[in-house]
Amino acid sequence: MTNLNLRYLFSGAILVLLMSFSIYIKCFSNHDVAAQNLSQVFQFPSWSEPLGTDHFGRSNAARLADAICNSVVIALVSVTLAVTVGLVTGVISGWFGGWFDRIASVLVNMVMALPGLVLVLLLGAIVPGSYAFLLFGIAVTMWAEFFRVIRNKTQRLSKADEFENARLLGFGRLYRFRVHIWPYLKADVFTLVCFGAGNAILALAALGFLYVGLRPPQAELGMMMVELFRYYQVAPWVLMQPVLTLMLLIFSFYSLAQTKERLR
Repeated sequence: MTNLNLRYLFSGAILVLLMSFSIYIKCFSNHDVAAQNLSQVFQFPSWSEPLGTDHFGRSNAARLADAICNSVVIALVSVTLAVTVGLVTGVISGWFGGWFDRIASVLVNMVMALPGLVLVLLLGAIVPGSYAFLLFGIAVTMWAEFFRVIRNKTQRLSKADEFENARLLGFGRLYRFRVHIWPYLKADVFTLVCFGAGNAILALAALGFLYVGLRPPQAELGMMMVELFRYYQVAPWVLMQPVLTLMLLIFSFYSLAQTKERLR
């Protein structure tokens, strides 16, 4: 088994384990993400509380499971929106050019004039805690990058000899896209999706760290870190839980992005 296969399996296993933990705690346990018990503050891990409790006596397992679910769902939905719009607009711009390409390029330049995190921060600050604004802000930021990569590659592919030969032989646009464009795009799209998911989780954590992301009683990794940081000397194991979870999530998606050669 090659190193690439091992990295692919290891990264996938981490994601599966984290999501399995989140689903099990949320669906099959009686832990409540918002329930407080001030008599059990910073309780050590036990059978009833496998990850202990925080400074309000809340279940760390329930909060971590909710944070994983929120981060992954928002990341995947925003990436799906970004890659769908980016693929459609990028292929049209690169293939046909014209007025559509000019308008789309201007919009992309406007989006990329601001750093991605600043743009998401501005949108998140308008309606703090809103799923819709978070999804929209992250998706718009990633769409610009998806569009540029897909447009540039489609532009080169549409000028290739085999593409022109297929047109002269009377093959339709759908056939030419399926045979002469998509096979050369899918590896790059896969890489962009994996990097985009990792960046979306990181952006969401940064927003939570600044208190403009999701709001209580919902849990979020960045918000958990900033709440628990002041207690790192009292209960360091509690602070390390969201930190390690964030690191594992980002590591997994970034490692998967390096396996694009499997799709070629």
